[in-house]
Amino acid sequence: MPHILIFGDSNTHGSQPVGAALSPDTRWAGHLARELGADWRLTVDGLPGRTCVHDDPVEGAWKNGLTVLPASLQTHAPLDGVAIMLGTNDQKARFGLSGLEIAHTLRPLLQMIARLAPGARRLVICPPAVRETPLSTPIFLGAEARCADLPARMTEIAVEEGAAFFDANTAIGTDPNEGVHFGPEAHAALARALGPAFREQFA
Repeated sequence: MPHILIFGDSNTHGSQPVGAALSPDTRWAGHLARELGADWRLTVDGLPGRTCVHDDPVEGAWKNGLTVLPASLQTHAPLDGVAIMLGTNDQKARFGLSGLEIAHTLRPLLQMIARLAPGARRLVICPPAVRETPLSTPIFLGAEARCADLPARMTEIAVEEGAAFFDANTAIGTDPNEGVHFGPEAHAALARALGPAFREQFA
């Protein structure tokens, strides 16, 4: 039974564009667990606001993914694989990062997994692109232009670190009105798209 840790942010947690967060069964990881079947074990660690490696001066230092990843890896060990979907919150205007810079912050996360969960296969999932809307623009001002190359840059880092890569933009997009999160139908669609990638990388 492959045991896979899914490490992400609010879109892994199940936060919706409007309303309460989705239940564990209706967020994308829940759909994926059913698609993969009882022979798989998926452990979800999705924290709203989580960045790759940055303390958030507004939301708190505990949003730093690199700081908490070691504890998550050791809490849920032994692991056969780790899937990471981060990079959305790093696009916030207060960080001012480009797609290239965000992609490079994935490297220490991937290297941490290799050190603390040796033998665990790794999958990088590029999140769907942030859209600048009246709701998202105050926080994500300039994100569309700064981070347009994020999928291509994340691919490069994944290849360099020996990890697999999946671009969520090929399956879904963020909500056109809210611009950051995606709704229930997109969660189900992402799970359907990720099923073959999980089987290929982790089975």
